[in-house]
Amino acid sequence: MNQTQATGVNRAQFMRATLAASLAMGLHQGLAAAPARAMHQRKIASTGEALPVVGCGTWRGFGHAPGTPEYARLPGVLEALFDAGGTLLDSSPMYGRSERTTGELLAQSRRRSQAFLATKVWTSGRDAGIRQMEESMALLGSDKLDLMQIHNLVDWQTHLQTLRGWKSQGRVRYLGITHYTTSAFREVEAVLRREPLDFLQINYAFDDQGAAERLLPLAADKGVAVLVNQPFGGGGLLRRLSDRPLPAWAREIECTSWAQVLLKFVLSHPAVTCVIPGTSRPEHMADNARAGQGVIPDPAFWRQRSLNL
Repeated sequence: MNQTQATGVNRAQFMRATLAASLAMGLHQGLAAAPARAMHQRKIASTGEALPVVGCGTWRGFGHAPGTPEYARLPGVLEALFDAGGTLLDSSPMYGRSERTTGELLAQSRRRSQAFLATKVWTSGRDAGIRQMEESMALLGSDKLDLMQIHNLVDWQTHLQTLRGWKSQGRVRYLGITHYTTSAFREVEAVLRREPLDFLQINYAFDDQGAAERLLPLAADKGVAVLVNQPFGGGGLLRRLSDRPLPAWAREIECTSWAQVLLKFVLSHPAVTCVIPGTSRPEHMADNARAGQGVIPDPAFWRQRSLNL
């Protein structure tokens, strides 16, 4: 849930320029005809199931209704995700129309079997939580979800009890918790230490590295898979970088855009399982997905690199 429409013009202009430059470089080096590589995968610690490392968030980008130009672009976003080997689509009841849109697009695409569907519960009370989760399933067009997350820890004790029952019944395969603000890290840490979970979704970016201090190491120690939201710093970081030329060292990690640089930084952390930048544009989804291919550097790589923020 990270890419706002405000980034679209600058990023689109920048991508056209870098694409032309990289194509010219590839032709010169004899690499332009190289076949596309598979997306990296990382294991979900609680089961060992492999998950592709780049997915798609649906905040804002999927909140459009049929008949709008924005909605008309969205089938291409799913195609770009699946064609690149990605699977994870993350949504929430708080994202407006996003769950309904995701369900419609998957039904139209006939590629539901390729999707790893994740959404959230975001209300208080047992009965209200059950109603909301069942409505999410109906909107997404599935009676079984891959991942249900307790959004922002709202009434987490109540919903966790429900979800443990649902998991034993096969209604959800995985359960987890989410947050996207640094101020909540202490509470997130307490829940991680206390409860067995499959997933943590948390904010982490080049300019927002607080989760690396305690939460990411703790998730690794506890065997909890990590989804990263806001990998572009909520969109502001990508906007600030979009007019700058890529540093020479970007070629060392096979990056042709700032988006790929920022995503590879996130994926460099060994505790991160999958990053979920949001977008409503197919070309951005394809660009994001390329961050999951090729070289993903060691964390030490970044200690000697600066973005001069």
